[in-house]
Amino acid sequence: MQSKKAGAAKPAQRVIKKYPNRRLYDTDTSTYITLTEVKQLVMDSELFVVRDAKSNEDLTRSILLQIILEEEAGGAPMFSGGALANIIRFYGHSAQGFMGSYLEKNVQAFTDIQAKLAEQSKTMSPEMWAQFSSLQNPLMQGMMGNYVEQSKTMFDKMQEQMLGAFGLKR
Repeated sequence: MQSKKAGAAKPAQRVIKKYPNRRLYDTDTSTYITLTEVKQLVMDSELFVVRDAKSNEDLTRSILLQIILEEEAGGAPMFSGGALANIIRFYGHSAQGFMGSYLEKNVQAFTDIQAKLAEQSKTMSPEMWAQFSSLQNPLMQGMMGNYVEQSKTMFDKMQEQMLGAFGLKR
């Protein structure tokens, strides 16, 4: 193994190699890591790519899906059976690309709202936070209303793109 030079610049994207024995090797730390540690990289917003050690094929999506599968099986699932069935129905459908984009933008919008709430909660006492987070709070209703409106706007744009792709107008 080649050792890193002291003070060497950290690579922009961490590379994790997956070996045929299913072990994951973090080239940044020169250690084997577990799926739980890969999940922690995601939680820490670390940029990384998982590559097959032999073919160099990008396996990142496969590993992320494996983490989701373990999380879903682990207790309180995020997706209902109906939601998963609906997602599966979009595969091979003409709207598959649009749906992926729509879901990605929606999750990002929700993440942005969550980050704003987290930032605002730093200055609030536990009592104020409890009152704020109740759904009866007008500010909370406004934020959720904005999210729903954003989601509707994204859906409308997706619908227009789909119709436009087929040369149709609303």
